[in-house]
Amino acid sequence: MQVETSVKTADISFYYPSNTESHSLPVYVNFHGGAFIMHDKEMDDPYCRYLANRTGCVIANVEYAKAPEYPFPGPVEQVYEVFRWIKKNAGELNIDADKMMVGGQSSGANLAAALCLYLEQKEEQQPLLQMLSCPMLDFATPFSHKPEPNLWRARYPQAAHFLNLCYVPRKGQAEHPLASPVRAVVSDRLASAFIVIAEFDAFRPEAEHYAKKLREAGVSVEQKLFKDCKHAFTHLGPRQKAEEAWELIARKIRETAQ
Repeated sequence: MQVETSVKTADISFYYPSNTESHSLPVYVNFHGGAFIMHDKEMDDPYCRYLANRTGCVIANVEYAKAPEYPFPGPVEQVYEVFRWIKKNAGELNIDADKMMVGGQSSGANLAAALCLYLEQKEEQQPLLQMLSCPMLDFATPFSHKPEPNLWRARYPQAAHFLNLCYVPRKGQAEHPLASPVRAVVSDRLASAFIVIAEFDAFRPEAEHYAKKLREAGVSVEQKLFKDCKHAFTHLGPRQKAEEAWELIARKIRETAQ
């Protein structure tokens, strides 16, 4: 399904549970990973099918605008408009507008966190849950200052710097709280958070910092550290750890939706 936004047309796939008789289902809005510049929602097709059948929720898989053609704040504004569109059309979509959740992986997790902050700025209703998997939450800290375990990425942080500039090309954008949620002033009104963290991930410190920041503000936060795992392990493996993460995420969505 295509949804017109002020940024560009957003393509959304909706996944419905195979066995349900409900006429108004909770919805989880998913944003894929890809450093804001690559991949598409199809990479999450197996994941979304799994979540739909394991949670009993509708899964909305969003193809959002990518940099460098659509840098910050375009993608944030777009996912906000998509979120509002889903809510407005909940009846036709067989969705319960009061039971909406958001989440994603890596850059998609950044957008999920930013969306919650954006909704808070606008004093609009929060989703029930923000599910952040291996989130990228800090553009302000140079990649060379992050604990990158991969030898080649650690040796050539310029590559990561180039990717970052695609999304936040203008001076001061990297520090903006909607680009780097770790810089945001947070309140206890933000959505509850479930944060999946990989032990050997360059973004681990910012994920842990954001979890601590949310918790200190009074937000309900659950975090899970996966030992011996790297960035994006939920999609790249090891398989046993990825399956464990998928099950934990599905369980959290299912429990939140009840």
